[in-house]
Amino acid sequence: MTDNKLHVAVIFGGRSGEHEVSLMSARSVLSVLDPARYEVTQIGITQEGTWLTGVDALGQFENGKIQGLLPVHMSPDPSEKGIYVSEGSSGLKKWADIDVYFPLLHGTFGEDGTIQGLFEMADVAYVGAGVVGSSVGMDKGVFKDVMIANNIPVVDMLVVLRKEIEKDMVSVIERAEKIGEYPLFTKPANLGSSVGVTKCNNRSDLQEGLMEAAAFDRRVLIQKGVKNIREIEVSVLGNDEPVASVCGEVLPSREFYSYESKYIDGTSGLVIPAPLPEEISECIREYAVRAYKAIDCAGLARVDFFVDKDTNKVYLNELNSIPGFTKISMYPKLWEASGLPYNKLVDRLIELAMERKADRDRTSHTYRSGG
Repeated sequence: MTDNKLHVAVIFGGRSGEHEVSLMSARSVLSVLDPARYEVTQIGITQEGTWLTGVDALGQFENGKIQGLLPVHMSPDPSEKGIYVSEGSSGLKKWADIDVYFPLLHGTFGEDGTIQGLFEMADVAYVGAGVVGSSVGMDKGVFKDVMIANNIPVVDMLVVLRKEIEKDMVSVIERAEKIGEYPLFTKPANLGSSVGVTKCNNRSDLQEGLMEAAAFDRRVLIQKGVKNIREIEVSVLGNDEPVASVCGEVLPSREFYSYESKYIDGTSGLVIPAPLPEEISECIREYAVRAYKAIDCAGLARVDFFVDKDTNKVYLNELNSIPGFTKISMYPKLWEASGLPYNKLVDRLIELAMERKADRDRTSHTYRSGG
């Protein structure tokens, strides 16, 4: 901590298919970090996996010009916390001690427990869920199995491996069709922002959707389509005592809430709060908090639901532990509608990261028998 300021490192970019979304989220977060309270370091990760830092690193990433940035190395040694910058032949030089890391890395290598494992090894504070919460929340197949074990309703689904698709596509299609009638949805098990998601209305679509999803992950989720549904989302905030926001409804401009409708054309409508019967809203919020606790999530998550228009039956679809975080993203908009503005939300997430680190520091990692 420098001059009573918290030193926050905002990390963006990354190797996943959501690299561009990450840059958008980082731009919004950086715009509200109060310079009177925070010293900020920008760390970008290229699509090849190189960590870089420097003045206006985000701007250079956005413009595709990163020649002037310096390589970053993060120490996994708890006695040497911080980031290191390579300076020519002088080797590694300690450059800064970071109080809190704020990862805005959506998808693989950011939201799946991998970078969280690095943070844990380095014994540093960081925003968001830990290794377990991140990895379980990220894998849609494993997550749904945990929901079923906790009596939280989910849509019927099947997980297949890329090797199965490549070896015997016909067999995979036949198994998929046993889930239910078309439409079926295919999606990478470990990705977000609707990247690689396909709505399949027939066998030909299903074959194409399986190949599309398999390009992004070795595990592919095939999910039954629920006809005549509403898409409802709720934001959750907190560590051991999480709370849920009001519910919001997505009105997709396309056949479903695709990547393009979220981030490219921006034409999907958002209704906040969602016009739902009070008992349905409370049911959704209760399921969201239960799901959050079930996977030991922390910091934040957006939890997405389907509601059958005819029966009002609720299905939990997925949980995103690092949801889109632009100022127009659903996660912060739901909190704004719940009375917590964007800048205060960012402050709260940093506070939660510090609180969780203090709690981790209470855990003993040594044991001597007979003492």
